[in-house]
Amino acid sequence: MLELIAKTNIDFMGKRRYAFVLSGLLMAFGLFTVGQIVLGRANMGIDFAGGTSVQLNFERPVEIDEARRVLAGGGFSDAELQEFTGTGKLLVRVKRSNTIEQHVAADIQAAFKAALPDDPFVVDSVTEIGPSIGKRLQKDAGLAILLSFIGIVAYIAVRFEFRFGVAAAVATFHDVLAVLGLFTVMGKEINLLLVTALLTLAGYSLNDTVVVFDRIRENLRKRHRESLQEVMNRGINQVLSRTIITALTTQLVLAALVLWGGEVLHDFALALLIGIVVGTYSSIFVASALVLVWRGRPGRVIAQETNP
Repeated sequence: MLELIAKTNIDFMGKRRYAFVLSGLLMAFGLFTVGQIVLGRANMGIDFAGGTSVQLNFERPVEIDEARRVLAGGGFSDAELQEFTGTGKLLVRVKRSNTIEQHVAADIQAAFKAALPDDPFVVDSVTEIGPSIGKRLQKDAGLAILLSFIGIVAYIAVRFEFRFGVAAAVATFHDVLAVLGLFTVMGKEINLLLVTALLTLAGYSLNDTVVVFDRIRENLRKRHRESLQEVMNRGINQVLSRTIITALTTQLVLAALVLWGGEVLHDFALALLIGIVVGTYSSIFVASALVLVWRGRPGRVIAQETNP
């Protein structure tokens, strides 16, 4: 593989204090979002807030912009739309709110019949998601993320040692909170697709962190008369080219999905696009920096230090 970056000698760990400030701000946004979710004030999607999902099958395919115009005229301007390419199927999802009365599915059908009388359709399915189901999904999503963190700590603790596992879990938690907070700032909905993106991001971030930790462990075994900070900087610089190439190739795919993947995949791909940047940053400036701070004085010589 072409090496895009020549040999570097960047003092990453020397900049850890600035990184901790930035990470603190990102986590503050995420914790604020978690608080909003707990209080029921967050912008939750239909999966969590409840609502109505209607799938229509038109005789002739309806353009997504035209369908959105029809729904806006019928009082459903905030409806989520999904079209099935090559068919006349259209999925309409309307979030539950105090301003929407009952019989939402019937009102949606009436809006299309009135606006498109020459394009008949049949109703394939109607799904009602109540508030209690939405709350259950919220709890299940939170449990899934919590269990993933426990698994991360256990895996890294076995492969390296406990402090490495805790550092990796904190870095992953940082990534999830950062993306969650940034999505709230951007006014995006919190739904099951976002939870899926966050769990995917957790796996990617962990893989990147393991690569960095592996090289740091190899350098510790060589027992050079270097400070712990120098050993960690050397390890990070050695895998920097690999880290950037991996991130860039992944970003190219995600950027294509954001631009041309359609409305349904847009937020999912955008969450991963942001998350890859945050995850790459946290592998260096959060996970590695936490191990450095935990193990002792950054300037301590490690010639006699035992293997991790």
